[in-house]
Amino acid sequence: MLRGRTVGLRARHEEDIPILRAELFDDVATASRSEGEAWRPAAPGTKDPRFVTDDQDPKNVPFSVVELAGGTLVGHANLWGIDNHSRYAHIGLSLLPSARGKGYGKDVVAVLCHYGFVVRGLNRLQIETLADNPAMLRAAETNGFVREGVLRSAAWVMGGFVDEVVLGLLAHEWQPPAQP
Repeated sequence: MLRGRTVGLRARHEEDIPILRAELFDDVATASRSEGEAWRPAAPGTKDPRFVTDDQDPKNVPFSVVELAGGTLVGHANLWGIDNHSRYAHIGLSLLPSARGKGYGKDVVAVLCHYGFVVRGLNRLQIETLADNPAMLRAAETNGFVREGVLRSAAWVMGGFVDEVVLGLLAHEWQPPAQP
């Protein structure tokens, strides 16, 4: 398990799937804001990659996010679009509604930066988020990410277009969080 101050990132367990499905992916409004495609229902037991991890996919490393204090599942995170030649990847995360507003997002981003830069030896990490997502913007910028651009009206979300913000962080710019 990768450990931050308050959360840990571990492999996805089978018992995580029903919780993630019910609280994140079956919620049309939440899923529509976090995925780059239109929401669609998934039948129980489906092999939908949003739920089931593929250990053979070298371009995507999914994690379940758990509270360190009690081991409770609080969301999911991933490093995706990994390019080992150019040494970059994208960061994604989504927290359960009950886990939002507690600072977990900032910690998840910090742990993913450690994983990307230290464990994987990547040179660049990138985050794309909706312009109206202040929590993710704060979590990224607190960890040193720089706004590199705005993709105007790039995301179709529940009946309207929303700007998307692109943030980037290079390995030599990254400052690991101070140890408590």
